[in-house]
Amino acid sequence: MRWRHLLFLLVPLLAVSVPGQADTQPAPSLAPGARVWLHAHNCYPEKGRWADRIERALAAGARHLAIEQDIAWSVDAQGRGRSVVSHDTKLTGDEPTLEAHFFERVRPLMVRALAQDRRDTWPVLVLHLDFKSNEPAHHQAIWELLGRYEPWLTTAERPADDRTVTPFALGPLLVLTEAGDGQADAFHLRVPIGGRLRLFGTAPPAAFPAARTAEERAAAIHAATPEVLIPGGATSYRRWVNFHWAAVELGGPAKAGPWSAEDEQRLRAIVTRAHDAGLWIRFYTLNGHAPGAGLGWTESYNFGSAGSVAPRWKAAIAAGVEFITTDQYEDLARLLGG
Repeated sequence: MRWRHLLFLLVPLLAVSVPGQADTQPAPSLAPGARVWLHAHNCYPEKGRWADRIERALAAGARHLAIEQDIAWSVDAQGRGRSVVSHDTKLTGDEPTLEAHFFERVRPLMVRALAQDRRDTWPVLVLHLDFKSNEPAHHQAIWELLGRYEPWLTTAERPADDRTVTPFALGPLLVLTEAGDGQADAFHLRVPIGGRLRLFGTAPPAAFPAARTAEERAAAIHAATPEVLIPGGATSYRRWVNFHWAAVELGGPAKAGPWSAEDEQRLRAIVTRAHDAGLWIRFYTLNGHAPGAGLGWTESYNFGSAGSVAPRWKAAIAAGVEFITTDQYEDLARLLGG
């Protein structure tokens, strides 16, 4: 039993190529449009609820799974900081650390993937970090945390010219972040030329004139052409784009009417633009349930019924949207199939 336990701990360190000698195949399975992931929205406990969310996501049966973890920086009375999983920056002190809640929870999955070494299936899991606070110390802590688990990671070399999109060195875990203040500096520019990028950010968002109201801004986004919405392409670090569903349907899920041919054309045009730019694309958040029956889920993400969300899910799958985000993990997993 002692040897079995020791092997369990050592496999992540041993069953992977040495950095610099890792499998750097072009990874056609990660080409834009090649895979569709169930993106498990807000997959963590909050205010005493949803303690089973990560278990539900892992058990949902999706062939390709992404898990969102919102994280904030917590500093104790002794000045010691840690990254915790939380939707808010106002913390209670009971929040789990990112390492305990996510990394140690998925350790058996990572160990098994490394032992099987089926690289055609890698990454078997995507971690999406949604930073709720962007302190430099928080960024540094995440960089060091990823370093401790680097044998699990899908990485890429930082080239001298960052417009060069370097191939991935495949690992069973792919880590994504967004475009928060200071992230590109901490996770990209500070990496030496020839060093390994451990996580990947979004392309810079489009710039819109200042709007007087949220409705005006939503209208401007919905009216924008795909080329305006996605002005740039992929780089070694920037690999994806991230949109509220309001970019497709004016007002988003809560104000959407019946799914139409025009809506489908708009969706496909945005997705095509992203893929042509070498980028993955995510849309959030697509739920469908009776009003008030969402277990505390955000009502503005609700299309109102299962029958209303289903054609949007199907259209997103058919268009090749990489990350379809929902709180209804099991329902979307069934539609995606195993």
